[in-house]
Amino acid sequence: MTASLESRLAAYIAGRMPQARDVVARGLTRISGGASRETYRFVLSWTDGAGAARERKLILRRDPPDSLIDTERRIEFEAYRAFHGSAVPVPEMLWLEEESGALDHPFFVAEEIAGFQASPQVLLGGQYDAVHTRLAERKWTILGEIAKADPQGLGLAEVMEPVALDACWKRELDYWEGVIDADQSEPMPIIRAAIRRLRAEPPPPAQKLSVVHGDYRTGNFLYDEAGEIHGVLDWEMAHLGDPLEDLGWSLNSVWTFGRPLAGGLAPRQDAVAAWERASGLVADPKALWWWELFNCVKGQAIWVSSARAWLDGGNREPIMVYPPWALQNAQDRAALQVMGRL
Repeated sequence: MTASLESRLAAYIAGRMPQARDVVARGLTRISGGASRETYRFVLSWTDGAGAARERKLILRRDPPDSLIDTERRIEFEAYRAFHGSAVPVPEMLWLEEESGALDHPFFVAEEIAGFQASPQVLLGGQYDAVHTRLAERKWTILGEIAKADPQGLGLAEVMEPVALDACWKRELDYWEGVIDADQSEPMPIIRAAIRRLRAEPPPPAQKLSVVHGDYRTGNFLYDEAGEIHGVLDWEMAHLGDPLEDLGWSLNSVWTFGRPLAGGLAPRQDAVAAWERASGLVADPKALWWWELFNCVKGQAIWVSSARAWLDGGNREPIMVYPPWALQNAQDRAALQVMGRL
C-alpha cells in the first residue's frame, strides 16, 4: 500500500513540477496522531531543469475515510499559506488537491520542519524544564500575533466565513451544540448545564474579528531545547471569530497534562499577560470566563464526535477512540471547575 501510494504521489507531484525529471517519493511513513487528517512524511527527489539533483523533506496531509472533526482542507491550507513568513512560524504549503482521483482522498503537500519536538509528554517529562518559561512566553506571544493579524490583509476573509462581532459566540455555540446533539451516545448533564449557562450569560461582542486557530495548545507546536517555537501546526479548525476563543482553549485544563500551570508551562496570569502584550487586546475576565466554559463544551463535542466515528465503524484508528476514553471525564471536570462547582 505504501509503495503504491508513493508512486501515485510522485506521479501527482511530477505533474505539478513540469520542469522536473525523475521525480521520486520515498520513505513514506505514517506519523502517529492526527485525528482529522492522515499525516505522512516522505522525501521527494528530482532532477531540476539545470540537471542538478535535488531533494526535500515533505509532509502529506490526506483526508481519512472519517475524522474526529469535519474540516475544510482549503481553509487549513490557506491559513498556513497566509501566515508563512510572518511572526507566526508555519511550514510552507506547496500543493492542494481537492479532488479524490490522485490519492483516493483530497490532500495537500507541505514542507517538513524537521529536527524539532511536538510531544507534550516529552516537553513536560523533565528535560525541558529549564526552558518552560521561555516556551510559555513564545507560545502565548505567537497566539497574540495570530489575534492581532488582519484577516482581510492576509486574504483569509475571502475563504473564511465572516461573522458579526456580537454574533461570534452564538455561531460557535450553535455549531458545537449541534455536534453534541448529533453524536452523543449517552446523556451529558454537565455539558448541557454548561450550555444553558453560556446562553443565559452571553459574552460582550468581540474586540475585533480575528483569525482563530481553533486548536492552539501544548502539543500543536514544534519546539527546541532553547525554548524556541519553530512551527504552529494543526490549523484544520481555523475560522474567523473572537480572539478570546483561542486564548480560552489554550487555558483549558485538559491541556495542562496534570500540572497546575497553563498548558503545563506557566502560571495562568503570565500566559494571559504575554497574550495581551502581543495582541494589543484585553482579556476581560468575564468574557474570558465565557470562552473558557465554551471551550469545555467544544472539547466535549470533539470527543463525542470522535467516539461516534468509532462506534459507527467509519474510522477504527486508535486515535479515534483514545480521546473520548481519556478526556471526556476530564472535560466534564474542567467545565465544573470553570462554573465554580468543583
